[in-house]
Amino acid sequence: MTEIRLTSLSHGGGCGCKIAPAVLSQIMAELPLPGGFPDLLVGTESSDDAAVYRLNERQAIVATTDFFMPIVDDPHDFGRIAATNALSDVYAMGGQPILALAVVGMPVDKLPLTVVRQILAGGVSVCAAAGIPLAGGHSIDAPEPIYGLVALGLVHPDQVKRNDRGRAGDVLILGKPLGIGILSAALKKGQLDETGYARMIEHTTQLNRVGTALGEMDSVHAMTDVTGFGLLGHLLEICRGSGLDAELSFSQVPVIDTALALAEQGVATGAAGRNWDSYGASVRLDANVAEWQRKFLCDPQTSGGLLVACDPDGAGDVLDLFHRQGFKHAQIIGRLQAGNGGVRVQA
Repeated sequence: MTEIRLTSLSHGGGCGCKIAPAVLSQIMAELPLPGGFPDLLVGTESSDDAAVYRLNERQAIVATTDFFMPIVDDPHDFGRIAATNALSDVYAMGGQPILALAVVGMPVDKLPLTVVRQILAGGVSVCAAAGIPLAGGHSIDAPEPIYGLVALGLVHPDQVKRNDRGRAGDVLILGKPLGIGILSAALKKGQLDETGYARMIEHTTQLNRVGTALGEMDSVHAMTDVTGFGLLGHLLEICRGSGLDAELSFSQVPVIDTALALAEQGVATGAAGRNWDSYGASVRLDANVAEWQRKFLCDPQTSGGLLVACDPDGAGDVLDLFHRQGFKHAQIIGRLQAGNGGVRVQA
């Protein structure tokens, strides 16, 4: 670990840095949609994970940008997490990454150049694991450390997995366990032990490369990744875009064991509260859902798992694919049904 605590140099960390959903909606409300581009298959209309532009009958380019401030103090781990998180948006569209560019903002008067170099090296290592080059980027002198990627990928136009194509009766499958925001809050307070840190790094640096294969499955109707808005926030994007409701059972949601213990002790992030304030009116909680469980479902995930809506008949194949590719916690957490964009949560 570096002697300089990266997390002490920023006011937030990881995907918890995101602007709250309600505030973002207000910002975007009066901006015009990008019309007049028939080859733009996915733009800003559905709050999806990346833009998709058709190049020809067999190829579309997937383009996304993602960056944030440190969620951990180790510079190499920070770079790995930020890069893994950025590439996830390409996988969430069913795409295959082909190229990345670095987005770098560093307080060069506060950080030794060796630390900055370690952050960038972490990103390079993840891109190498994904089989793509980190081919350039842009850097600025900034008051807080910022790192991420511009990520580009390819996908067949017929295999793009949007977040607004769910169907009534679809089952919902989550690929990674929840709890990253809770672990990050404990880390910042000095309450996270070595086991908890290892769990955090394990999940945040696991590439969601399974998304490419999921894009080829006709039984998968909608897909997104769970990041800063928490599971409920990104599930609501699927529900609103698809014009459906969802039913969710907390007991079926995979959670990181260390984070579960911390949540029961009251550890939570401020972003979880901001998330709930943004979309809580669209969520119906059963009376036996505890306060800490609600916060868990709003917990901002950094480099979180893929959330898949698929035909019930294909759920077994989807789960098998997740498990074969190393996502051992993947499981069914609920289903979509007729409705108008809300979520009901059972304990």
